[in-house]
Amino acid sequence: MAKEDRGFASMDRAKQREIASKGGKAAHQKGTAHEWTSEEARDAGRKGGIASHQRRREQMTGSDQPLGAADSMSSQDSMSTFTEDQ
Repeated sequence: MAKEDRGFASMDRAKQREIASKGGKAAHQKGTAHEWTSEEARDAGRKGGIASHQRRREQMTGSDQPLGAADSMSSQDSMSTFTEDQ
């Protein structure tokens, strides 16, 4: 058996879903499954939205640095220049 033919990732999607569904149902029966509160879900959605929009802005600018990093760098440079002049 080839290495590529083993494991969960090599199964077809329907079989993966079936197995994952059984695991989720078992966790709920056992009482160990995580159940989201509305506050947890809202916070997770907010964080995902922030990350998604930040990646989109970085792609549009073509920069590897997050937005604002260049601004803070330039303000640090101006501060050091300011203190040297005095």
